[in-house]
Amino acid sequence: MSANVDLTDRPAPDQELIDIANYVSDYDIDSSEAYDTARNCLMDTLGCGLLALRFPECTKHLGPIVPGTSVRDGARVPGTSHELDPVKAAWDIGCIIRWLDYNDTWLAAEWGHPSDNLGGILATADYLSKLAVSQGKQPLTMRDVLTAMIKAHEIQGVLALENSYNRVGLDHVLLVRVATTAVVTKMLGGTKNQIIDAVSQAWVDGCSLRTYRHAPNAGSRKSWAAGDATSRGVRLAMMTMKGEMGIPAVLSAPTWGYYDVLFKGNKFKFQRDYGSYVMENVLFKISFPAEFHAQTAAEAAVRLHPEIKNRLNEIEKIQVTTHESAIRIISKVGPMANPADRDHCLQYMIAVPLIYGDLVAEHYENDFHLSDPRIDELRDKMDVVEDKRYSAEYHDPEKRSIANALQVFFKDGSSTEKVEVEYPIGHRRRRGDGIPLLEKKFLSNLQTRFPSWKSEKIMELCLNPDKLEAKPVNEFMDLLAIN
Repeated sequence: MSANVDLTDRPAPDQELIDIANYVSDYDIDSSEAYDTARNCLMDTLGCGLLALRFPECTKHLGPIVPGTSVRDGARVPGTSHELDPVKAAWDIGCIIRWLDYNDTWLAAEWGHPSDNLGGILATADYLSKLAVSQGKQPLTMRDVLTAMIKAHEIQGVLALENSYNRVGLDHVLLVRVATTAVVTKMLGGTKNQIIDAVSQAWVDGCSLRTYRHAPNAGSRKSWAAGDATSRGVRLAMMTMKGEMGIPAVLSAPTWGYYDVLFKGNKFKFQRDYGSYVMENVLFKISFPAEFHAQTAAEAAVRLHPEIKNRLNEIEKIQVTTHESAIRIISKVGPMANPADRDHCLQYMIAVPLIYGDLVAEHYENDFHLSDPRIDELRDKMDVVEDKRYSAEYHDPEKRSIANALQVFFKDGSSTEKVEVEYPIGHRRRRGDGIPLLEKKFLSNLQTRFPSWKSEKIMELCLNPDKLEAKPVNEFMDLLAIN
């Protein structure tokens, strides 16, 4: 036989696909902490989406692809009157969730935002529930949504622990597509084999480049890329449920598989089996709508604000001590072209709270930046250096710190104390301090879209775990719809 031919024997599925399918199908979540965190995650994620509806650059993307199209038993988009097919509804929900860079975060070898998967999960759950009710069947409950969230978080997060997609130029939204595809296929009634087939399709899609996240090409695509990914997950799941075949060796196939084409021939590494670790340890962005590597830097800047606010003209240098990932991803000099550039610039996210004592979404807008030359003056005075301990403890599974420290030096030779913040308010180690603030953030975000009585009604439901978990998904979504 010639050596220059391909063998046509169909291979067995890659073990990585089998492990995901087994987890989604068979694993029982028995962690009360995971469910409680998922409930808080649900509130925070929906709140972030509602807040984003204040920004026209976000809302211009929402609604049916063909204007005026209506969908019977369609899925709703929270805070709007849209009722769409579940694929586009997943896109819209994912878009509003991610727009302000304010939802949860997972930091490891790869970064990402596991709550991005809520776009596909919630759209599918609403669609299936409305369809079930129209057929006289029982709808899904919010317990089903929370379970799907925990499992999607786990798939995305465990794949990210030891595998850096960004180091080969690929964007983390790939993991949203994979995780959404897996849990949505299960929600649609898929078998293990169908989950394997669907997830193989998610991998063979390849990956978005990270170009739109980095200077000088940073732009608004980073705000809707995850919505696009979770929507694609729903689409692939639905195609599989109609009988579309999978690609069993999508990762391992020589020459043509994911590993050889996109991962420099390396197989994925796994630190732990799938369970509920990721949801239990997920990071919440509570105080600032900012890229997470800068959260503790912004907090340090807020602490320094009272001391330096009247001495801005006297500043000689600002020493920023950080970790390697922050330097590689968000340390920038030069002009800031748009809001997407600014909310991924470490120096910008320090300068604003040093001057104003806070950092909010409006601070990234063009008009605000151009109105205050002090921001760029302070950016130019920053010296960013790595602390090797910070970098090591960032990856330590027992610590998972995201440390930053600031010290301001003045022209007269004096200086502030070095203000160090190792764990952001949204870290697992600070849950006691963080969750009351998360709840306050959610109520505030609800009130940007709903009257007080309705906001309080939604809030009361979400604060009662038993009532929330028993709530039919379609009735929960009724509360969030604008009629």
